[in-house]
Order: sequence, then C-alpha cells, then structure tokens
Amino acid sequence: MAVVDEEGRVVAANAALAALLSTVPERLEGLPAAELPGLSLDDHARTACRAVLRGERDRMCCTRRLKHADGHPLWVEITLVPADRPHGAALLTVADVSERRDLQDRLRHLQMHDPVTRLPNRALFFERLAGALNDSATGRVGLCYLDLDGFKAVNDTLGHRIGDLLLDAVARRLVRCAAGSPSPGGHLVARLGGDEFALLVEASTGTDQLSALATELGAELRRPFDVSGRRITVSASIGVVERIADGTTATELMQAADTTLYWAKADGKDRWTLFDPERNAHRITRQSLSSTLRPAVERGEFILEFQPIVGLADEALRGVEALVRWRHPQFGTLGPDRFIGLAEENGAIVPLGRWVLAESCRQARRWQQQTSGPPLFVSVNVAVRQVWDSDLVADVAGILAETGLPAGLLQLELTESAVMGSSGRPLQALQALSDMGVRIAIDDFGTGYSNLAYLSRLPVRALKLDGTFVRAFRTARHLNPADETIVTSLVDLAHKLGLTVTAECVEGPAQAERLRRIGCDTGQGWHYSKPVAAERISQLLGSG
Repeated sequence: MAVVDEEGRVVAANAALAALLSTVPERLEGLPAAELPGLSLDDHARTACRAVLRGERDRMCCTRRLKHADGHPLWVEITLVPADRPHGAALLTVADVSERRDLQDRLRHLQMHDPVTRLPNRALFFERLAGALNDSATGRVGLCYLDLDGFKAVNDTLGHRIGDLLLDAVARRLVRCAAGSPSPGGHLVARLGGDEFALLVEASTGTDQLSALATELGAELRRPFDVSGRRITVSASIGVVERIADGTTATELMQAADTTLYWAKADGKDRWTLFDPERNAHRITRQSLSSTLRPAVERGEFILEFQPIVGLADEALRGVEALVRWRHPQFGTLGPDRFIGLAEENGAIVPLGRWVLAESCRQARRWQQQTSGPPLFVSVNVAVRQVWDSDLVADVAGILAETGLPAGLLQLELTESAVMGSSGRPLQALQALSDMGVRIAIDDFGTGYSNLAYLSRLPVRALKLDGTFVRAFRTARHLNPADETIVTSLVDLAHKLGLTVTAECVEGPAQAERLRRIGCDTGQGWHYSKPVAAERISQLLGSG
C-alpha cells in the first residue's frame, strides 16, 4: 500500500508494494500514484483517482492482471480511498486476488458448461450468439440446431448412464466436425439440453458452408457408436439457418432454427432442412388462423354456400350440400380446405360445426316455407370430433326443434374413415340420430378402408361416391372398363342394401349420362352448379 497526498503523489509506500513493482519504497516517493509503472491504470481509472483526491467520489476500484517481479502473473485489485490521517489525502492499496479470481473462473466454467459432455451450455451459447450477432468477421452467422433421433429409446431401454455416455460420444464427434471445418471466426458446439445440440458458425460464408456442415454432421452421427461395450445407432434431425447478422436477434434466429428442426423431423427425421421463408410464412399463417378460429365464430365471420344435389334421371333439384366459407379480414374468403383441419386439431370444430348445423337448418326451413313443391333436404358435414367432444344428438334435436325443420330434411355426412370401426358412443349417436329421422350419409365413399362390412351395422341411408371414380367418366373416349365395373358394383350393392347413391364432382354431360345409365340416384358438381349463395337456391326453386 501507499499514502498519497492531495496532488496525487506518493508520500510513503510499504515494502510489499515496492517488491511488486520491482523497486524499493524510497524510489516510489514523489511519483504520481496514477502513473506508477506496472499498475497499468487506464484513462478511466486515472480520472476516477483524480475525482477521489478532489473529494468528488469516495472510492476508485479496478482489477488488473499484472506480472510479479519474480515473473509469475497475478490478478490484483487496486483501490484508492480518502485517508483520515494528517500526512496524506488518500490510501492506495494493491491486493492480490488471484485465488479469488481463479475460483470465480472455475465457478463460471461450471456455470457455463454442461457436466455430462463438458460442452458449453445454453447460457454460454446464447452469450456467444449475442457476441457473434454484434461482431461477425463476415457479417453473417449460421446455426445447425440438431436433435438426436431415437435417443429416448436408448434412455428407456439401456438406462440414463448409457444415455449420458452416448451424449458424451456425440459431443466429441460434433467437436471434431467443427474443428475440421475452416471458418474465419471459428465454430462453437454447445449442448442446449436433453439430446439437443447446436453448432454456431460465428462468421458464416453462406448457406453452402452450412449445408456442407450439416451433411457432414448427419453422416458422422449416423455411424454406430461403441458405448460401454454396446453398439448403438442413432441419427440426427438438423435445422439449418444462415443469415446476415445485422438486424437479426438471438430470439429470431433460434425461433427459425427451432421451426426448421421441426420440419426436418416432420419430413422423416435423419436429415437436415434449410430454413425456408415461404414455408415459414405458411406456418405463421396456419398459426394465425388456428388461434383466431374460435373468436371468428363468435364474431360471425363465417358464411354458408350451397351446392345443388340433382336427380340424375330428371335433373330436378333434390337437395343441397352446405359448405362453409370464412370471410377472413386479412386473408379474404377462405374455403374449408384452409381451416377445417385446423378446427379439428384445436377443437374449434365443435362451436363452428354447431353454427353450420343451425344455420343450414334455418335456411332449409325457409326454403321449405317458400315452395309448394317437394322440399329440399340439406346435407351438412360432421367431423368425428363433433361426435366425441359434444353431444351431437342433443345439438341436432335442439336445432331441429328451434328451426322447425323436419328431421327427414337433414342429412349428416361423415367420412368413410371416420365411421369405420365405429363403436360405443359414435355408433350410439349415429343410431339415435337415425331413429330421430335424420339421414346419415357416408362422404367420399371408396377412398377410405373400403370395408363394406360396416354398412350392414351402421344406420346409413346414403353413399356419396368419391370424385376420383367419377373423374374417370369425363369423356366417352379412352374408357377403362374396370372403372365402370367398380362403380356399377358399388351402386348395385348400395341399392340392394336400401341406400341411395350420390356421385360427386360431376363436371360434364358425358359423366352425368354414364352415371345415370349405371343407376346413380343423384349427382353433384359444376356440371349442375358451383356452390352458390342461399338466394340463388331460392331463385332456382322459384323458377322450378
């Protein structure tokens, strides 16, 4: 330590300070404390020293790495504080904190590294990622985000000890791949948790570099591992992201990497997938649609269109199929192929299906009151989840009672795959609806399991022949006799079981004529009409 006067010069120094600076105490006297050779004070520390001497602050403290007179390096903490003594204005102390600093470094290493693989962990990875985004030698960064395929099975069958040894072996291979790949800024391999790893290219040269690296990683991990005398085979799904560092945040990069890793797994695993902005935009659109489905039902954003179902023998209008459309405020009018699958996934199909059913029955009742001729039936699609997640029987009964529509004018369509193997609650619901007088139809018949046995035990009244059969009848030329044989057999079988048959996707007169000759009862398709608003159906009824 040393006593410093008001002008910042050393008044007296002890032998320990002099020995640290390779001199004797007397030679330090009179020297500016902030300029003592060997202390390596920077401009900021010198300014702080002057502020202490002027009484503007009560302490200056900094840590520096010095070289002792005997040659060994050490960390010191340099402090200048006001002194309450007559011979000096301040007290300068230089304390050896090497052991404390070493302990901090060891603790930081433990905090920032994975204990199983000794790789950098998630915390250190994000620290390095942030640094790379702020200062990349090439102005670009790249990331391979990978997840092991089949690792859970290893843990479940061989135990966590073998699983940890496998993770360590995987880590060593990843490090070898990273070390063998040239890069201006180097690569960082980290374990982010579980069986997830990341390889950060801090100075990427482009997608070609990342693609080649991902290919090498996949091939390296595909080779069998010898773990504790066991031969274990795994693979990896890898999401690859590469982009300009400027303007990119760590959160955005990781979201893109996570999405791309999901694509790699969804596409079949054991592969790498490069981030695709268009595919990501489609995913975001799906998420947006899925999250707003229920509120859209409440806001009344859905409408119905109706496609005529026509008698093939006389081309008279017999019924209509209700088709829902979403008038989305951002994406415009969307067909059911854009949102019905999402509604089934998140359960919104229940309130949406209930609205479609009620609106269809109300409209069918209006048509019944408008015409003196045979009334139209309305056919409504029902998802299997509506049977499981709601009381469909009670819903139908309540809607029929509320609208006044006779049960016989309502037809519910379920897909072949949905009713295949129906038992328990679904079968009871279908039977109860049939007993109520509601018609049950199988939609897209012939595309599912094609198991005809269930037709004898389900309360089915109608089959809707899938359009793939009907399209083969488009022209009279190049006919395949097998197509007509199959359709004829299905129609004959249906009639013998007391069922009616509707042909979907009738697009031209040749198809309509052949289907009429085969014996189909009704047809539906653009040959007769595209889906139209309810007002157009009212006009057709008026003109008939």
